[in-house]
Amino acid sequence: MKTRLSLKVNAGARRTEFAGMHGDAWKLRIAAPPVDGKANAAIVKFLAQVAGVRASAVSIVSGETASTKIVEIDGIEAEALTRAILNSHGNQSGNG
Repeated sequence: MKTRLSLKVNAGARRTEFAGMHGDAWKLRIAAPPVDGKANAAIVKFLAQVAGVRASAVSIVSGETASTKIVEIDGIEAEALTRAILNSHGNQSGNG
């Protein structure tokens, strides 16, 4: 099973965390800067942690260099991913 997730990313934020919805996309603040792929790597690592999957199960399928991205996560259903995102608000990571 694969689940796609639309993101509106704000790189270089103070901490890495979800910040609610932006239309149909989740707003995601990433502490890593948007240079040399650091923000994308932090997105993959953070989403893998939230979803409880390996980082290799997370891939950015659209928007590699844009703030709007589509990410695909293998190994989690959409409902479970939504619950994990909502639960992550109490378990935030600041090291992006």
